[in-house]
Amino acid sequence: MAKVHAYLNFNGNCEEAFKFYETVFDTQNIGMHKMGDMPASPDFQLPENAKDKVMHTALFINESTMLMGSDIVEEFGQKYVQGNNSYVMLDAETADEAKKLYDRLSVHAKVMEMPLGEQLFAELFASFIDQFGIPWMIHFEGNKAQQM
Repeated sequence: MAKVHAYLNFNGNCEEAFKFYETVFDTQNIGMHKMGDMPASPDFQLPENAKDKVMHTALFINESTMLMGSDIVEEFGQKYVQGNNSYVMLDAETADEAKKLYDRLSVHAKVMEMPLGEQLFAELFASFIDQFGIPWMIHFEGNKAQQM
């Protein structure tokens, strides 16, 4: 069964916040990917001011609970407003579980931010707002576990 984690979005200060959370929870960050770490794409030019923003970071609060986060980047069509700064993140144990959760939970989604697919930090990842207005992320780390 999937684990539930908190996923927080920030308005450019994710790195600062997670350094603070390391002291609060007496733990170390398990890795941080910046927007500039993404491979170059001919379809999208990453703005210079977005390269140092956090694409994904995480830390363990305890053995089974993580706090994850990223910065909102307006050039990606995102806008930071109260209400989109936290998501319910389901951390699936298998690819099949991630697909099943995605197929069921995203039915009639109001906003599909990122359909289920491979990302730099996860074998499968999706981000969307369900039919009731609740922001969700589905994550299966899979073969990306050692790359953080």
